[in-house]
Amino acid sequence: MKITGVTPHLLHPGVGKNLLFVKIETDEGIHGWGESYTQSDRDMTVVAHIEQLTRYLIGRDPMHIRHFMRWAYEDFATKRSAMDFWCAVSGIEIALWDIAGKAMDQPVYNLLGGPVRPRIRVYANGWSGGSTPDEYAKAAVSIVDRGFTAMKFDPFPGPWRPYVDHAELEQAAAVVNAIREAVGPHIELLVEVHRRLAPMNAIRVGKMMEAARPYWFEEPVPAHNLAGMREVRDAVNIPIVTGEALYGKEEFRQVCVERAADILNPDICNCGGILELTQIASMAEPFQIAVSPHGWNSTSVGAAAAIQASAVMPNFLIYEYMVHVEAFSQDISKNPIRPDGGYIELPTEPGIGIDLDESKFEKYPYKQFPARDIRTVEDERQYQ
Repeated sequence: MKITGVTPHLLHPGVGKNLLFVKIETDEGIHGWGESYTQSDRDMTVVAHIEQLTRYLIGRDPMHIRHFMRWAYEDFATKRSAMDFWCAVSGIEIALWDIAGKAMDQPVYNLLGGPVRPRIRVYANGWSGGSTPDEYAKAAVSIVDRGFTAMKFDPFPGPWRPYVDHAELEQAAAVVNAIREAVGPHIELLVEVHRRLAPMNAIRVGKMMEAARPYWFEEPVPAHNLAGMREVRDAVNIPIVTGEALYGKEEFRQVCVERAADILNPDICNCGGILELTQIASMAEPFQIAVSPHGWNSTSVGAAAAIQASAVMPNFLIYEYMVHVEAFSQDISKNPIRPDGGYIELPTEPGIGIDLDESKFEKYPYKQFPARDIRTVEDERQYQ
């Protein structure tokens, strides 16, 4: 079996960012679907990487996944790690595993050694659109009404900058406390920070939130500042999470060695794909570090791939489910993924367990991210 074509499909789901799917076709009629992580204003660079990599994929055996990934990192990228490269190879890698599973008539998790659990717990994200604590709380209740038992949200206002005033920290803590009061004591609250704080402010606001018992405190400081991450972990009584901005197992190694985080959240669509995610989890396991895959992707291909990997990871915790792209994902899927009571059952179909209806793609054309005004020195006045 040989690869005959690689096609990237960049679609806009109607809300948020564009989503990027990768279709790989073979001379035996078997095709595979993958998904690459995207970031607004950088999605076309991921497509460019896929198009360049395609030149080296045509004619290859799709079963030689490890060799392709090693070659792509060592020869194509010359060991120069970058988000755009890892997003591209992740989408390709997932599609290759989909082909392998279909060729062997097995779910990918069986090719990885078999599942260790029958279903995957998920948390809801992409639901919070308010600005006040009451608005956040009201939206959170609607997520609980849907059956989710865990939810993630970013309560911090303003631009992503390390030094914020005390009022902003108090506002963020007020949002967390309002949601806790609204949903009760048994719903898990996952607090996202998006790498925007300096350690001193992460510690200050973390202590304000402790009484609400957050399930975790995600990337309170930049991911590569391991000393700062460890400083926050040592000072705050909330589990610390990092990983969505790290790529490949090499970048996760030192996090484990330094015990800088309690939980890793690599994104299967940018960390290197299915096998790389499971290897990161295996590396973390002896350190007693849990893995909760990040998933700001579709709830079709990206989620399907993460379910396959999560099924075989003993230290798996919970997976991210983006509710605001759910309708789009179900529309383009021939066999949609549907959570029930905060869980997704393992699929039994071969490959990653999902297929897409390309006839629906024309409904969701690519949209360039609106140009944003670049802040000037004078604009900073409002943040001081």
